[in-house]
Amino acid sequence: MSTITIHRAEFFSCSSRNGSSACHRFHRIPSRGTTIKMESKSSQTRKKEELSIQTAKTPSIPHLETSRPSDLRFDRLQTSHQGLKPGERFDFGQFVAREAMVDEEFWTAAWLRAESHWEGKPSERYVDNFKRKFAEQEFNAIKRRCKGQHWQKCRCIITVKKEDRNVKRTILKSVVGTLDFSIRHLLHGESFPGELGKPLSCGIHTADMNKYGYVSNLCVAKSARRQSIASNMLYFVIELARSDGIEQVYVHVHRNNRPANKLYQKMGFEMVELASSQLLEEQTDLLCVKT
Repeated sequence: MSTITIHRAEFFSCSSRNGSSACHRFHRIPSRGTTIKMESKSSQTRKKEELSIQTAKTPSIPHLETSRPSDLRFDRLQTSHQGLKPGERFDFGQFVAREAMVDEEFWTAAWLRAESHWEGKPSERYVDNFKRKFAEQEFNAIKRRCKGQHWQKCRCIITVKKEDRNVKRTILKSVVGTLDFSIRHLLHGESFPGELGKPLSCGIHTADMNKYGYVSNLCVAKSARRQSIASNMLYFVIELARSDGIEQVYVHVHRNNRPANKLYQKMGFEMVELASSQLLEEQTDLLCVKT
């Protein structure tokens, strides 16, 4: 397996903070107090993503030996978002939430998730190797997901620092948060995502009423703590869902993950009562917010 070359630079671990309360009406969320660290985690037994929370120091990006794809340029300056329409971006404070547009942004999102996934582990060679592989795999996975299928549309949402006339930032220094937002259809037999009432069928419901939004891989850079990055990204994707006619947005979260649960509750998410034996075994809850 080839790896990707980047120059060693100070980077970030992943954290976020609580947003202000919002149920079905939302407002821009001011910056305040508590810091939340969020890490993406996927289950080996179910094809879904989960969120967990940790705290740790921020390691720097390790030096990688080869480059793939070859056109990645990590000295590339921040991509302009001035041409985006209001519904394609969400401005808050000194940041803008929008969809990732270039490979360097996809890679930075992937590396942010790798840092989050391995945060708290000692900065040893074997850990760096795992992070490299994780980041490369996630980079390729993001690109595949965002190419889309006729029944599933995925967007890699990032939060970037606003452009400054006096400061030229690279993409590596600009991206401070990321999440995946998917628009999916329920499979035959599903009442909720992953909740089968009968044996799985390969068929997919295509009616609009069976469409739903799904949030995963939410993480925020340590350098952007206490600035409501996570809350405002969630607000942005809920608005995207509403504009696309989606009435419900779901997320899986570990039930012992109190900071994450508190964040989602403040954004209007409520627990779905129906839980499969698999969710009970994994101590994971399915939360939902109506748009």
